[in-house]
Amino acid sequence: MGSRKFSAEGIPDQQLVQGCLEGKEYCQEVLYKRYFSYAMSVCIRYAGNQDEAMKAVNDSFMKVLESLENYDPSKPFKPWYAKILVNTAIDRYRIHFRYRSKFADEDISEDREPEAEMDMDLAVNDILELYRHLPEQYRVTFNLYEMDGYTHEEIAQMLGITVSTSRSNLARAKKMLRELYRKKFESVSKAP
Repeated sequence: MGSRKFSAEGIPDQQLVQGCLEGKEYCQEVLYKRYFSYAMSVCIRYAGNQDEAMKAVNDSFMKVLESLENYDPSKPFKPWYAKILVNTAIDRYRIHFRYRSKFADEDISEDREPEAEMDMDLAVNDILELYRHLPEQYRVTFNLYEMDGYTHEEIAQMLGITVSTSRSNLARAKKMLRELYRKKFESVSKAP
């Protein structure tokens, strides 16, 4: 059994994909486990919690298995899978968003102010804590634009909003992150 795990590590993605196309459960399991951490890291950015992220990961993997015949094996698997992950997470977001409370946009002013210099030594947990405070629609827009590289036009189409709403959500997300940063970290650094 130990040699089976060892041999799975060296199997190229394309060979695993071929095995999945042939219905080999072992290949499906290895592919799922190989990309599980990556898939969770993508989905957790769009989900409200770890359970929602896990559902998005599982849904996306089912979509992968259903659409493997569309995968071009001459290209890397990970970017292809990433698109499915993001689209699945966005689909789940759209379905569930109408049931979640709305954030009051008037709580964040529109005035432009210079961006505060942020401490680049922040721990990942500190950054995630700030990020978790963003309202869902801001967090999703921020993810799509800043982390996944989508344009405002693409975001508008994905979320069913206008381009100007996408731009506004991004600006407000950045402003809110700056305000949260100032409240949390600048007050700590000024303490005696």
